[in-house]
Amino acid sequence: MAPELRTYEMVYILRPDLDEEARRGKIARVHQLIQSESGTVQTTDEWGSRILAYEIQHFREGYYVALTFSLPPDRIRNLEDRLVMEDAILRHQIVRLDEE
Repeated sequence: MAPELRTYEMVYILRPDLDEEARRGKIARVHQLIQSESGTVQTTDEWGSRILAYEIQHFREGYYVALTFSLPPDRIRNLEDRLVMEDAILRHQIVRLDEE
């Protein structure tokens, strides 16, 4: 029997000093992390550079990316642990979307 999948939304902030190629690579890396945890990415929306509300690691702005994905609920903690280890990601937040 296949594990139950839940739908999540994540917003993460990349370092603003990444060039276009490195930024594309980091976005692909996040997709790869989700897929390695038996998940699937539904949508990816790049919001672009924005000024941060407060300074993070000496940066005043960051590159925002939002995505929607499905993942087994027991794998979400593994994903978060791996995202923390990515040095190009300043912050991330994952929320579960309600099924309505």
